[in-house]
Amino acid sequence: MRAERTVVDTAIECDGVGVEVDGAVLLRDVSLRLSAARTAVIGANGSGKSTFARVLNGLRTSTSGSIRVHGLDPARDAARLRRRVGFVFTNPEAQILMPTPAEDVALSLRDLPAAERTARVTSILERYGLAERAEVPASALSGGQRQLLAIASVLATEPQLVVADEPTTLLDLRNARRIGELLLGLEVPVVLVTHDLELAAQCDEAVLFEDGRVRAVGAPGDVIAEYRRSCA
Repeated sequence: MRAERTVVDTAIECDGVGVEVDGAVLLRDVSLRLSAARTAVIGANGSGKSTFARVLNGLRTSTSGSIRVHGLDPARDAARLRRRVGFVFTNPEAQILMPTPAEDVALSLRDLPAAERTARVTSILERYGLAERAEVPASALSGGQRQLLAIASVLATEPQLVVADEPTTLLDLRNARRIGELLLGLEVPVVLVTHDLELAAQCDEAVLFEDGRVRAVGAPGDVIAEYRRSCA
């Protein structure tokens, strides 16, 4: 059983947040405060959960309401916020930018002196079981290894919050469990968008989206039960 952790308030505050794109309403009147170490975001396809995740670090800009993440407005302070909020995409191909794992992690550490950067890259790849694959083409990695690399490159920047948008969807069961356990075991707060209700149940709180709105928020068991009722 995973030990309970006490984590400083994630300070995610939304007040009447809406997102409209080309006349399509993606989020409407989203008001909530997230303060748990591990927050699951669940709901059907098209419910707004991925849009919500992207709003948290400025990948998608809200068109109404207000939002603060660590006291910062994602629209006005996007650059500062992205240094604090690490984002993990569903498909690691969307964020692996360099030819090899070593180069990809090094890109995240580009502001460090060369010697320190090299040592950190080696340490990070060892930590996530990728040291022996450091110089192979990233395209030659398995799906699970590519997602590990994407996460390792995000965590190399030492973010204060990690937002993961369905990071296990493209993985087989073994790798999905591995990635899920890795994310939920982090020592920083995690907002996890997922269709995996078993994984969501392991979080400390959950949010259910439906038609761009928050339908329920609270203990994972209660929110998952509400989701099941809504699908009946």
